[in-house]
Amino acid sequence: MKKFAAILLSLVMTLTVALADSIYVVSREDGSGTRAAFIELTGVEQKDADGNKVDMTTVEAAVYSGTSEVKTTVSQDVAAIGYISLGSMDASVKALKVARNPEDGAEAVYVEATPENVASGDYAIARPFNIAYKADSLSATAQDFINWILSAEGQAIVTAQKYVAKEPAEYQAAPVAGKIVIGGSSSVGPLMQKLEEAYEALHPEVDIEVQISDSSTGMRGAADGSFDIGMASREVKASELEAGLTPVTICMDGIAVIVNNGNAVEGLTLNQIRDIFTGEIVDWDEVK
Repeated sequence: MKKFAAILLSLVMTLTVALADSIYVVSREDGSGTRAAFIELTGVEQKDADGNKVDMTTVEAAVYSGTSEVKTTVSQDVAAIGYISLGSMDASVKALKVARNPEDGAEAVYVEATPENVASGDYAIARPFNIAYKADSLSATAQDFINWILSAEGQAIVTAQKYVAKEPAEYQAAPVAGKIVIGGSSSVGPLMQKLEEAYEALHPEVDIEVQISDSSTGMRGAADGSFDIGMASREVKASELEAGLTPVTICMDGIAVIVNNGNAVEGLTLNQIRDIFTGEIVDWDEVK
């Protein structure tokens, strides 16, 4: 009986190790600005024979519709890898160091995902946080809120939330009241909620509603009037500009490549990240 139990335990341990070695790819959904920026910057987005851009994310990837869902999934699976806004990082997951692809014979230089490295340009996976609006229908209240975000006070909140602030603009407060509806990116959303709270404390007559979804929804809503201001965690597309949107960058953010805290891997090159998310690399042993 003891011999049988030992054999069974050995088989279970072997299966566990095998499963742990298989990479579990976790991705954001279509429409996510974080996904759009990530696949562009890592080479997961490639051109087909006709020159059209194609998202080559593996069909085996588990797809989630928000930053918190990706983070929770990775935190609970030792074999998982995903990506989230750097500003959303916490101790529940580990951010990998990222190296640009080295030239032949050169040693890879792995860079930590930090706001300082995003600001210096040393960290390779970074993108803007944008808002956008229709200039011909923007209320004075919404315009004042945008002006305040870009001010020293607004940008101080950006920095406090671990994003990379812009050079602050001068701000002259205006007497404002009314409601502002803001919608879009789940990466920009938590920062916008902090900005909303601070602004409403200064302007009790203003009510700001933040609806969190994804970047594409944010831009569509701003274009069709559903939102006064849309949020996008990527560049605003040419088609969105043609729809009459005016974009404003409120800060820069890194995209952290995250793994479970129990994962021994500390860093990856951009090519390795690309190959994992396109399904070319399927086992952790291939990158250890």
